[in-house]
Amino acid sequence: MDRDPTTTNPDLYHVLFENDRVRVLEYRDVPGDQTQPHHHPDAVLCALSDFTRRISTDDHPIEVGLSTGEVRWMSAQEHTGENIGQTPTHAIIVELKEPAGALTER
Repeated sequence: MDRDPTTTNPDLYHVLFENDRVRVLEYRDVPGDQTQPHHHPDAVLCALSDFTRRISTDDHPIEVGLSTGEVRWMSAQEHTGENIGQTPTHAIIVELKEPAGALTER
């Protein structure tokens, strides 16, 4: 099964840029929206709005609240998400394509 978020949730995730090293996604939802199970490689998330979400990995839910401008590291993971707040979510996610520790000569 394809767990790419642009396939599992094409109405919420949109590719803004992609090359051989990164993929940049825009994510937008409204309160009550939920995502299907999907996978992200190692990534950096930048919040473009204040939001509160419930993220569930292996049936272990956690609540995450971010403020506009906050930036977080996300280790590779498969999860579902739900907007449990009162505001829309707007975020940019920069997914890394190179495995951790990979050194390249460029």
